[in-house]
Amino acid sequence: MARNSLWSVYLIRCGDDSLYCGISNDVTRRVKDHQSQGPKCAKYLRGRTPLRLVYERKIGTRAQASSEEYRIKRLSRKLKEALISETSASQ
Repeated sequence: MARNSLWSVYLIRCGDDSLYCGISNDVTRRVKDHQSQGPKCAKYLRGRTPLRLVYERKIGTRAQASSEEYRIKRLSRKLKEALISETSASQ
């Protein structure tokens, strides 16, 4: 994928019902990395299968995506769930 492609922020729901937030310029590939449980899997997600992508939003630059990731990580569980619900309701 091109280096200047749009960056996205995403949320993954783990098998233990916890939520993981990350950024990528290729969310599909990144989710596969996590699901493989291999060396490119985030440490937090190891052993927390099954993993399910529940939220994705295209942002723009990597810096913008990082800022949005930071904002989402600071939200309460309730507000993260509301964000997920709003997105799934609009699709």
